[in-house]
Amino acid sequence: MASSVLDGDAVPASGELPDGALAGLGTRPFGFYVHVPFCAARCGYCDFNTYTAAELGPGVTRAGYAATAVEEVRLARRVLGEAAPRVETVFFGGGTPTLLPAADLIRVLKAIDEEFGLAPGAEVTTEANPESVDPASLEALREGGFTRISFGMQSAREHVLAVLDRRHTPGRAAQAAAEARRAGFEHVNLDLIYGTPGETDDDWRASLEAAIAAGPDHVSAYALIVEDGTRLARRIRRGELPMPDDDVAADRYLIADELLAKAGFSWYEISNWARSEDARCRHNLLYWTGGDWWGVGPGAHSHVGGTRWWNVKHPAAYAARLAEGVSPGHAREVLTEHDREVERLMLELRLATGYPLARVAPRARPVVADALARGLLDPEPFKAGRMVLTLRGRLLADALVRDLV
Repeated sequence: MASSVLDGDAVPASGELPDGALAGLGTRPFGFYVHVPFCAARCGYCDFNTYTAAELGPGVTRAGYAATAVEEVRLARRVLGEAAPRVETVFFGGGTPTLLPAADLIRVLKAIDEEFGLAPGAEVTTEANPESVDPASLEALREGGFTRISFGMQSAREHVLAVLDRRHTPGRAAQAAAEARRAGFEHVNLDLIYGTPGETDDDWRASLEAAIAAGPDHVSAYALIVEDGTRLARRIRRGELPMPDDDVAADRYLIADELLAKAGFSWYEISNWARSEDARCRHNLLYWTGGDWWGVGPGAHSHVGGTRWWNVKHPAAYAARLAEGVSPGHAREVLTEHDREVERLMLELRLATGYPLARVAPRARPVVADALARGLLDPEPFKAGRMVLTLRGRLLADALVRDLV
């Protein structure tokens, strides 16, 4: 995953990890995240570490990016050593990974396989904007080892896409999903956003119905978040658009769960629904259940054995570090046992499998009892020792986690 730079301890030039970080390597799932920081245009709501061609500046090009990413894969092999397990999941995110030629993405995947080995049945995902692929590129990706693709659909309504500054036309995401199926992709996801200013309940239903009709086996639906520094935030601050409403977002979530359930999808994480257990995103589950991963690319975050680190943000600085033979890591932190337990609670409570009741601190037991009484927790798994959110609980999950922590 990639996000903004935070304060932390310095990362050694070698990338060497602290004592103890490698001790449990191989006992937890291990994956790679590959950040591709390029976009054709910047969407108005996006604050990810991405760059258009005009924003890149000197010192980096799309054409040279795959070779640079491969160098970080090789660095990862040196740092993790012989204890490194086979890779169970690989996720190419961005940005728009599919702005690079399919051959470049396959080159990075091949390097991961050569250095670490892909586990049998490994899940290999790439994100894609619907307009950044065609049947030929999809066939090349599938033949090159990609098993899953995730399209940024966001909405089926043109006026909603316009507010989000999305460039694809309504209907293109469904067409791209069909092309991916014909290319042999085993798993196809569509991402949706709800709560955009100007969106109505009917607009949202139409988007859900269009996504379901496209035939994916996975749908992600996220409430629009207004991030500081984005064009959307500036437009809202100027009064051009209203601020998204929390109550409206809750209503839209209920609509999503209803329509997706009727279509045969089951929720397994608050914002994610799948047609079957096999269709669940194993890479995201690795994040949510405390696995290890190496994040390749500018701004990418990694986690191994309780040590988290993040790379320098700008692609030029990232490329320069690797060209000099040193780690692109900007800073890192070693999580305490308390930190790790808090993160486990925050993430696992969002899952349909829930969080073990036995791990709840004694001081938080009254909060748990109150949540059960208020109908936020499912009583049946609770009897078996697990806290699993009800539908109402999913709507209030953030507040419940705050109370528990």
